[in-house]
Amino acid sequence: MITELKQKARELKQQLFVLYLAYHDPRTPLMAKTAAILVVAYAFSPIDLIPDFIPVVGYLDDLILLPLGIMLVLRLMPPHILEEHREKALQLAKQRKPKNWFTGALFIAIWLLAAYWFGVKMVHILGR
Repeated sequence: MITELKQKARELKQQLFVLYLAYHDPRTPLMAKTAAILVVAYAFSPIDLIPDFIPVVGYLDDLILLPLGIMLVLRLMPPHILEEHREKALQLAKQRKPKNWFTGALFIAIWLLAAYWFGVKMVHILGR
């Protein structure tokens, strides 16, 4: 069951990526483009209609609204545009994204320096 849920989640993510690519296409009709923007924005937004911290009900909007929104946009999109962007999405998904270890190390160093600075300031303030 968990494997099936993971597969469905991957498919939803793939469909969202297809919609993202399709709404950037100038051939996409305005209605489909608007709906795609709304669905993709809602999917990646940290703000939900029902907050996720509410047990069970919090995830229902993601489990119901998101797939319904995706289905709506898929019906509004011209099939040839969808097919073209499905192929692009599959090709991009197959490419491995390079890891930038330098940037990761830089961010960790910045956070460590900020924590050190904050700690020194707190000791200085509390030591008075």
